[in-house]
Amino acid sequence: MQARAAAIGAQTVHDQAEAENVLSGALKSLFAVAEAYPDLKANQNFLNLQEELTSTEDRIAYARQFYNDSVLSYNTRIQSVPWNLMAGMFNFGAREYFEAPEGETGPVRVEF
Repeated sequence: MQARAAAIGAQTVHDQAEAENVLSGALKSLFAVAEAYPDLKANQNFLNLQEELTSTEDRIAYARQFYNDSVLSYNTRIQSVPWNLMAGMFNFGAREYFEAPEGETGPVRVEF
């Protein structure tokens, strides 16, 4: 619950990425516990949870891609004429991409 609250309350893109990585780690621990309990794996509620987590990972991957596409468009625009003049006057600077840590370049794979 703390990892989820940190992900929701993050103020910067960098903090958001770190919080989501902590949340992913917590979910991996949950799945490791589930492996030890076969009855839990067969429970309908747990199967629903698995489905929801897969759906959530897909939405997160889409949101990251959408954000990075928007940053690319923004960064390109503020570097082209005449927008670069306006960007300079109003102190618009380049934004950073939302990057996953090394080794975690795609959605977390959930297997039971």
